[in-house]
Formats: sequence, C-alpha cells, structure tokens
Amino acid sequence: MRTWQVGDVMTREVETVVAETPYREVVDVLLRRRVSAVPVIDGFRRVLGVVSEADLLHRVERAGEPALRRVFESRRRRGARGKSAALLAGDLMTAPAVTTNPEAALSAAARLMDREHVKRLPVLDDLGRLIGIVSRSDLLRVHLRSDVEIREDVVQEVLRRVLAVRRGLRPPSACATDSHRWSLPHRTCGRSAATSSDRPMAGRAFT
Repeated sequence: MRTWQVGDVMTREVETVVAETPYREVVDVLLRRRVSAVPVIDGFRRVLGVVSEADLLHRVERAGEPALRRVFESRRRRGARGKSAALLAGDLMTAPAVTTNPEAALSAAARLMDREHVKRLPVLDDLGRLIGIVSRSDLLRVHLRSDVEIREDVVQEVLRRVLAVRRGLRPPSACATDSHRWSLPHRTCGRSAATSSDRPMAGRAFT
C-alpha cells in the first residue's frame, strides 16, 4: 500500500488574514467559510500565527468584566487576558504556529496534532510559504476511500515496486535465453544483445 502524505489530503485553497485584519473581519471569515481557524500571513505568505475560535472567544468570555490583573497569574491566563482586549489578528493569534510540510506522513501529522493539542496544521513549502492546511477531518478522510480507489493503490504499488518496470531494461526471460544460446553465457540485461563479433563462431578455425 502507498504511504499517504499530507500533500495528498490537504486543502489547497486556504482562507487567510494579515496581522492588521480587524477582529470583526476575522469573525466574518470564520463564519462565512465555515472554518474554525485561519492562518495569519505576511506579504511573502509566511505564517505568523493562527487565529482560532478559541482565541476569539476570550473577548466574549470577558465582555463587561474589568481587566483585573492578579498578583500570581499563569502564562495562559495572562495571554487570555491580553487577547480579550485585542482588536487585530496579530494580537489575537496564537504564535508561533505549529506547521508541517506536504511530504510528511499522515501518521506523523496526527502525532503532531495530538502532541501540540491543535486541530489543524498549516502546510509550508521549502521556502516556508503557506501552500495548504490539513485538519483532523482531512486525515480521517483517507479511511473513507472506495474499494476501487484502494484496489488502484495496490495495483500501482505492485507495478512500481515488484515489477520494477524501467525504460530500456530487458525482461528476465531474455537473459535466460541469451545465456543458453551460445557456448558461453552473456549478460545482456539492461543493454543490447551481444554482437556477432562477441559470440563464438561455430565451425571457424582459429590460428
């Protein structure tokens, strides 16, 4: 069976925002596109962070409450308090973003999501630019393939690994024929057959 990679299942058309995008526009993007998070990018499509529904809900949770600062405050609570007053995506986002690459195996992406407690991963190319996003549901979709698709995967894998079909390579049967045709065996696989000058000449005297 083929090894499925992130690039096989990721969403390539990704809705994004920039650091200067206002809070209300970020909310509009999530609702309009029916997604739970959106990457924040710069002018070179490098991912600065991710704004999720959880980041936006801090404003709702603390609406109408005074911004009191506790003497002993955890890092998480301090971040939540800061986001509750944020007005721009750059202040709302969680950074740095947890990312992956299109060649990563689905199993590796799943382990990364579990370890970092995230629901999706921005996918970056070799230059660090955003080219897609993969979510938990994308990883699960590979198990919903039809029998025809699975059979096709098996056939392609057999052709690629077992038969090793290569241009210009003669099949094994040709080797066996050439090795018994003349008095001495000749290795002709992977190249043209021996020329007449290479073969023993029956009935010819040698001086």
